[in-house]
Amino acid sequence: MIEASILIPAKDEALNIRSCLDAVFSQRTNHEFEVILVDSGSTDGTQEIVRQYPVRLYCIKPEEFHHARTRNYLASLAHGSYLVYLNADAFPASAQWLDSLLANFADFKVGAVYGRHLPKQDCNVERKTVLATMYGQERIVKEPSRKKDLGYRYYHLSTVNAAIRKSVWETNKFPEELKIYEDVGIAKRLLDGGWKIVYEPSATVFHSDNHKIGYLFKRYFDLGVIWNQLNMWDDGTSSTLFRDGWRLLLRKLASKNGHGTRNIMHLAVLAHDVAKYAGLMMGKHERLLPLVLKRRMSGVRLFN
Repeated sequence: MIEASILIPAKDEALNIRSCLDAVFSQRTNHEFEVILVDSGSTDGTQEIVRQYPVRLYCIKPEEFHHARTRNYLASLAHGSYLVYLNADAFPASAQWLDSLLANFADFKVGAVYGRHLPKQDCNVERKTVLATMYGQERIVKEPSRKKDLGYRYYHLSTVNAAIRKSVWETNKFPEELKIYEDVGIAKRLLDGGWKIVYEPSATVFHSDNHKIGYLFKRYFDLGVIWNQLNMWDDGTSSTLFRDGWRLLLRKLASKNGHGTRNIMHLAVLAHDVAKYAGLMMGKHERLLPLVLKRRMSGVRLFN
């Protein structure tokens, strides 16, 4: 009997998919699992690589991809009791990755689990410090008693590396009205509905992306807008965001980088953080901005 369905959305991942699947099929576990991959129009040989593995491959057109809808589609194809989401460019770091995720479902009040992200070798300072903040060594059980102290991190969930109880997904699907941050959307549905979400640091993957300043601005602008749509801006969100933002900036400025001078690195770090904070605050107050400007600021065309 299949217990877990490992669900992978992919497009043009020829450089990563073999490492991802090799790590998946190297798992030492007693849980029977299947692997399902939905490819949204790869042209770089991704599909040909996937066909070399015992994977159920489904193909959709590029224009059919949608962060929430595609993940719901993947779940609808699954036979397992647990839906394990994994990005094609995320590589499980140990043979116990799957067991580490699934062990948390021994608590029947747990609706979802997500694991740790470790930086890849080429990861820059900006991403390293963000990952260290959001994905630390402490296991966290998210429930109402933790909402105040966790603040903006309370509703955080990343489907780069996560598992959801299928019976819970069936009544709390990814919100398809969201063009992005669908994982935050389903996390809010679960937590507000009385389910627990666990952050499990032993369920580790290697995953990181180096983002340019313009992309970061748009990414955080969209985050601010989505938090508005989900009614997530409150005193706890704002205060913890401000607190951790300062800590993160100081940590970045104190870190060393072997490329270039320290002063140049400090300027780059400051520029990244200014872009993110500006984007987030403009997203928070987007109702005050003209439509033509909001369309230019959004990375995923939220206002088209």
